[in-house]
Order: sequence, then structure tokens, then C-alpha cells
Amino acid sequence: MELLAAAFSAACAVDHDSSTSESDARDSAGHLPGSESSSTPGNGTTPEECPALADSPTTLTEALQMIHPIPADSWRNLIEQIGLLYQEYRDKSTLQEIETRRQQDAEIQGDEDGSPTGEDTPEEEEEEEEPASPPQRRAVPQICLLSNPHSRFNLWQDLPEIQSSGVLEILQPEEVKLQEAMFELVTSEASYYKSLNLLVSHFMENERMKKILHPSEAHILFSNVQDVLAVSERFLLELEHRMEENIVISDVCDIVYHYAASHFSVYITYVSNQTYQERTYKQLLQEKAAFRELIAQLELDPKCRGLPFSSFLILPFQRITRLKLLVQNILKRVEESSEREGTALEAHRELEMVVKACNEGVRKMSRTEQMISIQKKMEFKIKSVPIISHSRWLLKQGELQQMSGPKTSRTLRTKKLFREIYLFLFNDLLVICRQIPGDKYQVFDSASRGLLRVEELEDQGQTLANVFILRLLENADDREATYMLKASSQSEMKRWMTSLAPNRRTKFVSFTSRLLDCPQVQCVHPYVAQQPDELTLELADILNILEKTEDGWIFGERLHDQERGWFPSSMTEEILNPKIRSQNLKECIRVHKMDDPQRSQNKDRRKLGSRNRQ
Repeated sequence: MELLAAAFSAACAVDHDSSTSESDARDSAGHLPGSESSSTPGNGTTPEECPALADSPTTLTEALQMIHPIPADSWRNLIEQIGLLYQEYRDKSTLQEIETRRQQDAEIQGDEDGSPTGEDTPEEEEEEEEPASPPQRRAVPQICLLSNPHSRFNLWQDLPEIQSSGVLEILQPEEVKLQEAMFELVTSEASYYKSLNLLVSHFMENERMKKILHPSEAHILFSNVQDVLAVSERFLLELEHRMEENIVISDVCDIVYHYAASHFSVYITYVSNQTYQERTYKQLLQEKAAFRELIAQLELDPKCRGLPFSSFLILPFQRITRLKLLVQNILKRVEESSEREGTALEAHRELEMVVKACNEGVRKMSRTEQMISIQKKMEFKIKSVPIISHSRWLLKQGELQQMSGPKTSRTLRTKKLFREIYLFLFNDLLVICRQIPGDKYQVFDSASRGLLRVEELEDQGQTLANVFILRLLENADDREATYMLKASSQSEMKRWMTSLAPNRRTKFVSFTSRLLDCPQVQCVHPYVAQQPDELTLELADILNILEKTEDGWIFGERLHDQERGWFPSSMTEEILNPKIRSQNLKECIRVHKMDDPQRSQNKDRRKLGSRNRQ
């Protein structure tokens, strides 16, 4: 009882020193136990009310370590009971994330509509809270989706050891949310390892597969997946050991940082091979009937849960991007300016570098082939410009209508003044061509991308609709040139203007301006980019709206990686509540706040800091 009192006192002190805003007290999926009642142990208690504080450990974690050692192999047994394949977990988890955001948005909006003055009487408050109490009894973090017929456990707080220990009466709601976030990272890694192991054991090591595939084909198709599996196994083992140390998880981001910095390069190798992997897989399906039949047979095995072979091949890329988001989720919940925040920031930075390297690896393979193909199709009417460069890539290409003659001339109404031209826009260069027979392009002008200016022409009727002016401050002849261009639609015009002059001011302001009420949407249907200027969307992505067209396209910036691009508005739904939008932006700014001085300070803190886990 003395130890329990000491731990309780430490919890009081931690709660007294922490400041949590009203919006942060709500999890992305609802309330956690203890978030409703002001009588929860530790709430509002001062050191004077805790006389045992002077003799208690200085931190809550130390107090809990003294009281609640974890039974041996308890976590490992739990990990082994996880039944969902990673593809199933990932899909259901993101759908749940979308739904909980909707509920949170509606709930907060409903609170605002129902209590505009915030001066309700206690009787009125009780009447309003009574019907809402059932969903607030238990949070539904994403990890609940790992439930299966063979496992009794859904949440960290549902584990028998947690329930019987009494820690839920000591921990503050924010710490419980943090525990759930760390718990999800570990259990989702176990689900991923299960799926990746199936790719190796069920597909790659199949004896018929080895006979059908030439070693070079097998190498391209499966790449270094065995190395990825070995790293995942060691990573999961270390996470399990950490969880076995104490019933309350101390941290996982230090382990994530170590593996991201020292071992996750195997992901870069695997993902960079994706272009050749996809091409080889398609060729094998078309040219080898035995391979096609074997894949169909293996996919029917109950182990695969009806999932296609291709979904197993893309597992490593999906996992490394998801892992970064899981660390972001932890980072949003750790105490500000704490050692755990510093470790989470470092882990997130390393993962971001790995993800960027993966993306660049994929793009480099496809860009090189694309640039060679474009170079072969061009014939220069002007001085030749070398197209192929290791630092150049295509941003957008397409056909536009060039309009000639003075803007005020009535002859603009005639179609004779429209001439088809074709634009190739690279990251540093614009090439203007005319298409000629033989799938060739005759180049008649070019300019550096930095010397381009665009201006939207005011609507002067149907003929001049979707027209904009493109100015080359210095073209191929070292002089200024002006082109009056007409696009096929409003969205196509906006997309060209955005690509030609990326620093042009858009209708809405990016979050980097720290404007905390930028229009936002969340992705509710996945979308695969069809053009270089488009953005591939994953379920539950949150994006700022930078530009919007009347014909259903949005130019947006994804919060978690600041990638920009166009996408159909039908793939998303708008986040209407300003509080939710502001909270999303603040969390994003916190995740990406680490500048160089902070980085060095956090790195020194991590190296010098030591935790006693004996």
C-alpha cells in the first residue's frame, strides 16, 4: 500500500505539472477511461494533498516499475496470437481512422451547436451527457482492428495484466493514449512480419516456383525480401523485449530510430526495384502459363485470406510509410520538451529520410527510361537542348491551343487562329513543340522554368474561356516571348498554371504560412496518380486545399509529408470543423518543427540520457 501511495503521489505531481488543452484531451477515436470524471485519481491534486510525495520516486514511470513487473513471455504470447494479415489490418485501420474523424468532427460540431454560450446549468449538462456516455466509456484506437477469433485482447488497456494491476487508476488519460499508440506500433509490426513471412515461405520458397522461374527472374521478382524479413524479425524481437521489461511501455521510438538509421536501408533496395518488379511480374503472367497457374493456385490457399500475390509484393513499401505515420501518432502524444519527444523526433526524421530515399529510388528508375524515350522523339528547329540529365525529370506534358493575333481583335472568334502546340515541362526546363508525323515533336522554343510567368486571362466569353498568358522572360533566342494558350477545361488550365509557375500565389494558403484555418480534406477513396502533376492518395490522408476548380479537381498539400499535387475532389471529403482543422495543423507543425539546433540538442540529449531498466 505504501508503494501504491507513492505511485499515486507521483501521478499527482505529473498531472499537476502537465498542461493539456481541451482539444488534446480527446483521442482521435473518442474518450479513454478516466477522461470524463473529475474524480479520477490524480486529477487536480496538488503536492500538498499528496503527503507521500516527498518519499516517492521522481517520475511516474519509476513508480510503476516498482509496483508492476510484467510476467515473463506475456507480451510474446500476445504477439503470437495476432491473426490478421497486414493487408487486412492496414485496410481496416485506415477505414476506422476515417470514420473516427467523421464522428469527432460531428461530435465537436454538435457540441458547438448545442452549447453556444457554454453556460448550461448542471442539470442541463447531465441531461446532455447521459445519452453520450456509452461511446465515451471506451476508446477505440486502431489497434482494436487486430482482434480475431483466437485472441481475447484488443487494446493495451484490455490486457489482463493491465486490468489487474490498477495502473489505469494511476495513469492520466494522455499517458493511456500514448501507451495505446506504442502498443499499436508493436502489434502492427507483428502483423506485418506474419504477412511478409508468408510471401517468403508460401510463394518464394515454393518448389514449383523455383523450377518455373529463372534465377534472374526470381531475383527481380522477390529482390532482397529475405533481408527485409530478417530485419523485421530482429526489430520485432527488440520491441517484444522492451514490452516485457515493464507493464507500462517506457518507449519504442529509440528502437525505431536505431533500426531506421542502421538497418532499414534494406527497404530502399527493395522499393527501388519496384519498377522492374512490376514489369517482370506482368511479363511472367503473359508469357509463362505455368507461372500464371501456380500463382492462381497459391492465392487460393486459405493462408492468403483471398489476397492477391501483388498485395504481398508491395508490403515493404506500405510498411515503411505506415511506420512513419505510427511514429507521428506517438509524437503527437508525448510530453513536449521531454526526452521521449526528442527520441520520437529523431526516429521520425530517420524514417522520413528512408521513405524519401525509397521514393527517389522508384522515381529514378522510371525517370531515366522516360527521359531517354522523350529525347528520341524530339527534333530541334532551334539550337539543340540536351534533355537527358541526372537531375532532370518530367513534371507535365500535354497539348494546348496557341492563340495568335491581338487580344482585342474580333478575329479571335474564328477558329483559324487556334494552333495546336505540345509542351514538355521539366523541373528546370520548358520545351515548346509541334507534333509532327511519326510520333515526333519539333521543338521551336524553350526556356528555363525559373524564367516563366503566367497570368490568367479574364473570361471574355466561351471562345476565351480557360485561356491564360505564358511569358518567357528569356527564351531560346535570348529574348522575351509571350504565348496566349487555351486549355480544354478550367482544371487543365489551373494545372498548367500551377506547374509552370509553382510559386504563384494560389487561392488558399499552405500550412507552411502557419495559417491555422486552411481548408482541409481527408481521403475516403484511394487514388493512383495518372499524370506527373497528380498526387497518389492513400485512405485517411489529410490534405490542405491550395487550389480548387469548378470541374472537380483540387490542388492539395498532404500534411504528413508536404507532397503537393492534383487529385479529384470526389476522392475526398471536406473537414468542416475549424477546431479539427486547427488541431491537424498544429500537430503537423509539431511533427515537423525540428530545425538544426533542436536536432543537435535532441541528439545530445538522447546520447547522454540513460534509463535504468534493471
